[in-house]
Parts: sequence; C-alpha cells; structure tokens
Amino acid sequence: MSEITLNVNGKSHVVDAQGDTPLLWILRDRLSLTGTKYSCGIGLCGSCTVLVDNKPVRSCIARIDQVAAGAITTIEGLADAGPNRVQTAWENERVSQCGYCQPGQIMSAVALLLQSPHPTDAEIDDAMRGNLCRCGTYVRIRRAIHSAARES
Repeated sequence: MSEITLNVNGKSHVVDAQGDTPLLWILRDRLSLTGTKYSCGIGLCGSCTVLVDNKPVRSCIARIDQVAAGAITTIEGLADAGPNRVQTAWENERVSQCGYCQPGQIMSAVALLLQSPHPTDAEIDDAMRGNLCRCGTYVRIRRAIHSAARES
C-alpha cells in the first residue's frame, strides 16, 4: 500500500491503496461518490465513465496510479454548481428509463461537447458507441446531446 493523491472534482484526496486499484473502487468505496456505477467490470459498457482531464475514462479498468496526475470529474462534480446543460437536456428530453447507465452516458456526452461543441449525428454515434443502454434510449440520448449543444 502507498499513499496516492487524487484530484477529484476539484478537491485533493490522499488514499492509501495499491497503485493498480481501479479508480471506480476508490471513488465509490473510499470517497463515497456512488454516482459512478459498476456494471461490466471490464470497460465495455461505459456505466463507470468519468472524465480525466476532460477525456472519458472507464473507471472500472483505470488504475489509480495511471490517473493520479489528472483532474478527475465524476457525475457529482458536474452537479456541484447545479445541473449543467447536458444534465438539463437529459431531463428535458426525458432520456432516462431505468437510469443505471446514465451517469456514464452523461459524462461521455460532456466530453464530446468539450471536444466538438456542435457535433453531427455521426460524431455523437462515434463518441457514444462504447456506452451501452439496456433500455435502448439511444435516440433520446442523441436528441439530448443536440439540445445541449444548442445551449452553448
């Protein structure tokens, strides 16, 4: 075990953990940030997506020693200053059904809009491809991303 400092949602956190510990377990079990969800555990579904330096990262497979130098943002970090435009668009478009995958979907959408403020359908589909939704709300997700883009 060693002490590793993580910058999560603008705050510094020192955790005593192995460097190969998945970021997801630190977020959920040590920092009580449970908005980031566990699902597949192998980085395929996107439910655990967070941002590291504004890039989407699967926290279930990201080792803390790999992300310690970056600025980590979770779904809770987006909401710290009130709902951002993506969260508002998600609500307005009534995207969620069960909601389990939605934190990861939202984080991927935020990363996309930071990179491409007015994405095409093809750019949205490409950026969101790794985020699975068992409820099949993909059309509403795309509509919400376009709505959020118009708000910029």
